[in-house]
Amino acid sequence: MVDRIFPRIIQGGMGAGVSNWQLARAVSMRGQLGVVSGTVIDLILTRRLQLGDPGGHMRRALSALPDPNVARRILDQYFIPGGKAPDQPFAGKPMVGLKPGRHLEELLVAANFVEVYLAKEGHDGVVGINYLNKIQTPLLPSLYGAILAGVDYIIVGAGIPVAIPGILDNLCRLESASLELTVRGAEGEQKHTMTFDPKRFFDGPVPSLRRPGFFPILSSVTLANMLIKKCSGKVDGLIIEGPSAGGHNAPPRGHPKLSSEGEPVYGVRDEIDLTAIQSLELPFWLAGSYGSPRKLQEATAAGASGVQVGLLFAFCEESGLREDLKRDIIQRALQGQLRVFTDPIASPAGFPFKVLVLKGTLSESNIYQKRYRHCDLGYLREAIELPDGTLVWRCPAEDPESYVRKGGRREDTVGRKCLCNGLMANIGMAQVREDHKDELPLLTSGEDFSSIQQLVRPGEYTYSASDVIDFLLSPYPIQAGKE
Repeated sequence: MVDRIFPRIIQGGMGAGVSNWQLARAVSMRGQLGVVSGTVIDLILTRRLQLGDPGGHMRRALSALPDPNVARRILDQYFIPGGKAPDQPFAGKPMVGLKPGRHLEELLVAANFVEVYLAKEGHDGVVGINYLNKIQTPLLPSLYGAILAGVDYIIVGAGIPVAIPGILDNLCRLESASLELTVRGAEGEQKHTMTFDPKRFFDGPVPSLRRPGFFPILSSVTLANMLIKKCSGKVDGLIIEGPSAGGHNAPPRGHPKLSSEGEPVYGVRDEIDLTAIQSLELPFWLAGSYGSPRKLQEATAAGASGVQVGLLFAFCEESGLREDLKRDIIQRALQGQLRVFTDPIASPAGFPFKVLVLKGTLSESNIYQKRYRHCDLGYLREAIELPDGTLVWRCPAEDPESYVRKGGRREDTVGRKCLCNGLMANIGMAQVREDHKDELPLLTSGEDFSSIQQLVRPGEYTYSASDVIDFLLSPYPIQAGKE
């Protein structure tokens, strides 16, 4: 079990390569909790290798795997010395399903190992990794890979991850772990279970494994109580996230309503009773518009150990977001020209999703309408059991005709956007299509950009992760009238 090192700042686990190893390492070296994103990290590893692995970081980390044969097989398949040609599409990789093959399991273990290994390299700070409970199929081998690299904390959101603590216990004992797959249409006692046996994975000895701490991301006292009671093992802390946080949000409680702009309306029932959270006697961190010294002080005054901050770290120098996008966003933030739309239907996952409205991205309706819809990455697919017992995978953001052929309703495809391809474009790894056009970005963000104005020095449009930490830990108020 990890030592009880509870930093005041948790760097948010922004998805698909934004919270990369460079960012997490920079935060951890400052004594806070740096977090890498485990979302689609297997895909990211293959594309980094196809881009030639600049700096050799992927190859260096792969060489540290307990079984060198795994690293060799991955390099043989994906590494391109010097990188692929700009107009050449990225080679594909298998989609994750109920029973991933050996190659995909190796890729998932290795990719999670690599990201954590690099984030922890050369210092003794703590590192976490963030997963979405909604994306179930890669979870078991992904968790094992992160544990192999010595990850300190596992953070899981977008769902109620009651099975994760027990899985961590099993994997650290080198015992088989199982996860029941959520399957729509499954009747009665019929269950579809994924399993992973760490003893059968590597040839040769495996180092002793240390159980990481487990922090679920929750949005209410009710969920926190339920999770603590039903979890398969120990919960070490809670991240309590409000609806202004970026990425996926919990839906409003009760009968959902939309504003005149079409956004979910959050009300009194969505406010979090911090006194009740404190009575659970677990460390907790608050998230969602807590990116300022004042909000950090308010959080600790309410009994929190600190705050989780995503937005400020997302646009800092070390994040994996494309440099041109970061600069554009910071410029617009300084001018007060940014808008975030909480889209109730964009995400195939079914959760409200915050979309940063930016010219030239899939946030624009006319651009979204022109995109050819297909599902070639498949992380947000859901499993469906048809009446004849057949298990199929479908995504409401795929081609509507294909979705309907798999038993889906056409109306469920309206407004759905391909997060998988959009998020890869955000980090400079857009797929090249047959018309030689790249997939376009789809950006997400929290709502409060006010702190960027205090972070950025006059005449500049950039800042570092260390600048963010200095800002958050500085005495409040920083300047009279600034907040």
